[in-house]
Amino acid sequence: MKIDWNAIDTVLLDMDGTLLDRHFDDHFWVEHVPRVWGRKNRVPLDEAKNRLHAMFRSQENTLNWTDLDYWSDRLGLDIPLLKLEVDHLIAVHPGVIEFLTFLRQSNKQAWLVTNAHSKTLDLKMRKTRISSYFNGIVSAHDLGLPKEETSFWGKLQEKVKYDPLRTMLGEDSETNLGTAREYGIRYLIYVSRFSSTIPPAPSPEYHSIHYFTELMPDSRN
Repeated sequence: MKIDWNAIDTVLLDMDGTLLDRHFDDHFWVEHVPRVWGRKNRVPLDEAKNRLHAMFRSQENTLNWTDLDYWSDRLGLDIPLLKLEVDHLIAVHPGVIEFLTFLRQSNKQAWLVTNAHSKTLDLKMRKTRISSYFNGIVSAHDLGLPKEETSFWGKLQEKVKYDPLRTMLGEDSETNLGTAREYGIRYLIYVSRFSSTIPPAPSPEYHSIHYFTELMPDSRN
């Protein structure tokens, strides 16, 4: 995709799956948490997975979905502590640092905008050390709305003074790209390679990339 960077002032970037490999999150919630919960409650692993995955799905598209305190209380587990047990899986996608460096050198406003809970943010920023590349970080929990709601993007403007027509959003969620489009954000990028363990599939609706370096000038990817 040929980007006219002169037409863009602000770049909003999701975290999990977009900048960071979602393998960590998928493994944590799909495998690690059910295993620990099942062991604690003497429930076979397959049954634990079925029960917990149903609980997780019931909170999709809400702030509870990413609220570590909510799940700690609901499951009777110390979720932030459990994340430390597998934090070696936290990794930045290839090309991300190069792209963030390009944005800074180009004097673009770069904001990390995520549904992630503050405790997740703290852990991942310590592990990846990418926070210094951003003008700021906004969690949906700060705004009281998930990105799955169109009104989130208006609420975001109270913290980030951006012009939707001169803004790019990078996401691994087509749902969130859809609400951003409804709000009027012009440049929408879908990250199809959200996990290193899942074959990427392009979006039928949005321009898809594997790596952010594809968007940089003179990219040959």
